[in-house]
Amino acid sequence: MRPFALLLVPALLACGDYVRVGPVKIPTQQPASRPAMSFLDLSATDINGNPFPMAQLKGHKVMVVNTASECGFTPQYKQLEELYEQYKGKGLVIVGFPSNDFGGQEPGNEQAIAAFCQKNYGVTFPMMSKVSTKGPDQSPVYAWLTRKELNGRLDSEVQWNFQKYLINEDGTLFTVLASATEPLSDPVLNWLDGKN
Repeated sequence: MRPFALLLVPALLACGDYVRVGPVKIPTQQPASRPAMSFLDLSATDINGNPFPMAQLKGHKVMVVNTASECGFTPQYKQLEELYEQYKGKGLVIVGFPSNDFGGQEPGNEQAIAAFCQKNYGVTFPMMSKVSTKGPDQSPVYAWLTRKELNGRLDSEVQWNFQKYLINEDGTLFTVLASATEPLSDPVLNWLDGKN
């Protein structure tokens, strides 16, 4: 390593949250920006074809989950329903969005999906009509969830079925959790109990 480069490393480290390059100071930690819109400004269509304005969820913590009936994570419906029953009285609403984006694992129509959820898991939380979570037909809800320019918090990509987005009572995005994160896991319960 050149002597000049060795002198530069401590200088960069000593700058704290900024990297100085000549007269330019570049922040290394980006705070959340103000969202272009709130989650509460969005709307969807429920599994029965009725409008579902997210504004009705104001004051509630919301978990948005992309679901599928033929996925290895499908048994999470059971924990989602348990979580909903346990916390709905404390303001939690779980909103399921069936999607056929991954492995063709949600091939049915809305009637078949609703029947499957009721028969196998007794789902009572709101289910929406089938949507695309990515690509050119991405639903407006998932566009907001995955784009920092819209949600003001983070960019993400839906990786698989049963990925979870947590929305605060004021309609701001809190975080995203991977499919393997179970609904009754500590990250979810801590958020619901205000322990973050």
